[in-house]
Amino acid sequence: MSVVEIQRISSLSFVQRLRAHLALARLDRSIENLLVVPGIIIPLIAMPGRLDRQILVHLALAALAVTLVACSNCVLGELLDAPIDRLHPVKRNRPAASGLIVPWVAYTQWLAMMAAGVGIGLLVSPRFAITAIVLWVMGCIFNIPPVRTKDQPFLDVLTESTSNPLRVLLGWFAVTSVLVPPVSLLLCCWMISCYFVALKRFSKLSENMTSKIAGAYRGSLLHYTPEWLLASALFYSSAGMLFMGAFIMLYRVELILAFPLVALTMAVFCKLAFKANSGAQNPTKLSQEPLLVISATATVLVLGVLLFVRIPQLERLIKSPLPQSGTGATFSSFPGN
Repeated sequence: MSVVEIQRISSLSFVQRLRAHLALARLDRSIENLLVVPGIIIPLIAMPGRLDRQILVHLALAALAVTLVACSNCVLGELLDAPIDRLHPVKRNRPAASGLIVPWVAYTQWLAMMAAGVGIGLLVSPRFAITAIVLWVMGCIFNIPPVRTKDQPFLDVLTESTSNPLRVLLGWFAVTSVLVPPVSLLLCCWMISCYFVALKRFSKLSENMTSKIAGAYRGSLLHYTPEWLLASALFYSSAGMLFMGAFIMLYRVELILAFPLVALTMAVFCKLAFKANSGAQNPTKLSQEPLLVISATATVLVLGVLLFVRIPQLERLIKSPLPQSGTGATFSSFPGN
């Protein structure tokens, strides 16, 4: 630390320093932890009667544990990004970049929040605690050199997005450690998360016009072009829909009725990515986008209702069998068979 920074910190009151260290945790991003909810609801539906007092206690502990581990990752990111954040017209006002925190205290805060989160997670279940550790480790891989995938093209999107399927997994293990979630569900969450993150990168790159300027703030943007980011977003969305379809067909056909709303929400977000200074760049601004809020809310509500609804006629229609031998065309009669 420079002499100026030391003098500035020493001039702050205890309350000001405490607020600065709390701000490092980025509690405003805790909304992302709502992704544990699908992981909670699905096993509860699969195991009627599972919801009892013990599960409610586990869910409360799980919410606290996930928040602590996620905030620990945010503290690390703020600390390691401080030097480049000082070059940014907005990010330079963050606590670490503006010299409002004591580094060794912040690193202690980073480790303490992780230890507390994992410790509380052990009260839920060993699998929950292990998954919480994986979430924390992915934050280290994303932020800490020499790996620091945050600065590596495509790896930055893939690793940042792993936090969302891990949150689903944490929600699942908060309810049960006996069953494991369908892989199709986790892959769907991962790929759709990659779609949103890729468009976030595209929006930042487009607004800064050149990868050289944008790369001053995030190394991976030095290697991207708008075309590559849009192409990758198309890949992620296609893969996400494939795995969503696999999950729907295997476990809950009724969810297919919500697909148009899912597609609409993704389309609205894609449009936002072309808008300057939009919520596509900053998740905290998403609430300021009325059309996105409406489509996302409708999607969540419809998905939630369909999880509790059975429509046998729809299942028979969607899963109607192919013609068998003696009734016309069969697989064996198709070209190539």
